[in-house]
Amino acid sequence: MSVRKDFRTDLRQDLGKDIGKDIRVSVQREPFAGEDDSRELSRGRHDIGAVVCFTGLVRDFNESPDVTGLTLEHYPGMTEKTLEDIAGQAWQRWSLNAVRVVHRVGYMTPGDGIVRVSVASAHRRDAFEACDFIMDFLKTRAPFWKKEHARHGDYWVSERGTDHADADRWDDSDR
Repeated sequence: MSVRKDFRTDLRQDLGKDIGKDIRVSVQREPFAGEDDSRELSRGRHDIGAVVCFTGLVRDFNESPDVTGLTLEHYPGMTEKTLEDIAGQAWQRWSLNAVRVVHRVGYMTPGDGIVRVSVASAHRRDAFEACDFIMDFLKTRAPFWKKEHARHGDYWVSERGTDHADADRWDDSDR
């Protein structure tokens, strides 16, 4: 089985031009290009009033106070599909112009970027909430596994209840 280093998809092509979703997902080993996607998302567009970009970084502490690096593994094909689905759910909930999700896999050291989510909208509230929603669901639903490397040994990172509580707050079934 071959593993693709960089899987990119554009849902405008995958779902049909009539839907018009500008959603792109990438899972890659390489560091992010540039600082954020705000220029790329708004270039030549005057209908965008806000771009919110979130970048998650490797910390030098977590379950251990002396993290020296981490290895992030994923389920190729399923990971990209899950990220597309999460971005599509955000697209349905808020009025968005564009969404980008870039997630790294492989070995990283403290200070390296792990994930970048960028959301463009006509209005800031939609962009902020959609970005927050995508991160909350990415943390709980995307098939990633994180192994931290510390001075005293390596260990797999456990799920956090707070991540699930963050995702649960978006449940509209009881509203």
